[in-house]
Amino acid sequence: MILTILIMVIATVAVAALKLAPRIGHGRVVYPTTPDKPVAFGYQMAWLAIRTRDTPAVVEALGLEAPQPCNWNSGLGTVYDPRLGQNHVFVSPPVNGWTFVVGLPLPQPMGRSFADKATPLLVDLGGRFVEVQFFIAFPPVDLFAWARMIDGRLVRAFAIGDEGIIWSKGKTTKEERALGLKLFELRGVRDRRGDAGGPLILHPTEDHVMQVARKWSLDPTKIGSNSGPEGMGLIARAPVRWRVERLKKSA
Repeated sequence: MILTILIMVIATVAVAALKLAPRIGHGRVVYPTTPDKPVAFGYQMAWLAIRTRDTPAVVEALGLEAPQPCNWNSGLGTVYDPRLGQNHVFVSPPVNGWTFVVGLPLPQPMGRSFADKATPLLVDLGGRFVEVQFFIAFPPVDLFAWARMIDGRLVRAFAIGDEGIIWSKGKTTKEERALGLKLFELRGVRDRRGDAGGPLILHPTEDHVMQVARKWSLDPTKIGSNSGPEGMGLIARAPVRWRVERLKKSA
């Protein structure tokens, strides 16, 4: 089930990509080099928010491959494209002191049968930047996540999928409690039953993820032309080491 998540993610964002996709000519992608204003994103997407204005430093820290200059429209069009989005991420120009890394190839929290590549990535970035945040909002497979590193310390990491809680590290934050969900108070939720007789699990929604993002940094769905000056970001291929990896069973 988990192995199909990325395929389902890419398939469901094709319509949005058509409005923003870069031009393809002579067998290669052509990215416009004209700076443009910030563009909203966030729904059905994964992203990092890093407190820095140094976009090249972010590219270097992530080990991204073949970075190319790219504006907001083409960058987001690429990561929402059903084909190009499978292995590309967009590193945005800074917005109010935050640089975004947007793309579904970012390491995602997985179940126990899979290698956790998200936590090591956050820890590494946390040692390089003052604050690093991670978010996923993808309702087709009930996948929602948020995490926060401050001064090299993992303050909170939470993720839930259609099979339940995948990731829960650190104490529930006041921003999470303000959502009004009882999901995080597991004692009491586990003993309740749903209409079908199974355990009642209260999932967050995309809007809950955006609320946490807004309180921690910026809600990307609210970014627009008034959010900052024209600028250029970078589009790059995600490193192979980010790919989903199933753990080998011990003999």
